[in-house]
Amino acid sequence: MTRRALFLDRDGVINIDKGYVHKIDDFDFVPGIFEFCRQAVEQGYQLIVVTNQSGIGRGYYTEQDFRTLTQWMLDAFADKGAPIQKVFYCPHHPTAGRGNYLQDCECRKPKPGMLNQAIGEFGLTAEQCLMLGDNQSDIAAAQAAGVRGVKVKSGGADYQALAALLL
Repeated sequence: MTRRALFLDRDGVINIDKGYVHKIDDFDFVPGIFEFCRQAVEQGYQLIVVTNQSGIGRGYYTEQDFRTLTQWMLDAFADKGAPIQKVFYCPHHPTAGRGNYLQDCECRKPKPGMLNQAIGEFGLTAEQCLMLGDNQSDIAAAQAAGVRGVKVKSGGADYQALAALLL
């Protein structure tokens, strides 16, 4: 059983971050992401997405909107030979959330809740995992979970150069 994973933030790492992306028509994949992820899978990494989605909590879009877009994204990765095992998301915001979404939860990065949940659920060894994120909160969450975090340029990561990190 694979005990390591490549954790990916979504907006800015998988897709161009246009701010609260929730429609397929607005979702543009970052160039090179499929090839990089396929290489990671070939090297024994499971692909897991961990993403803050406060747009849900803010009322900009619904959890169903997010699930529809996520399924489309998962299908695209599977079609490219880089299946994503699971998407963990946090819909909360500590100050701008509405109703039940207004909370300072453990899942919102920079806290490590989503990563810890994935590590437990998939029986991963944190030290063998890698997290790619475009914000310091992604890296802080990775470090808090005992995962090596690498900050990449939002929407323009050099995935060819990053492939060396997978070895």
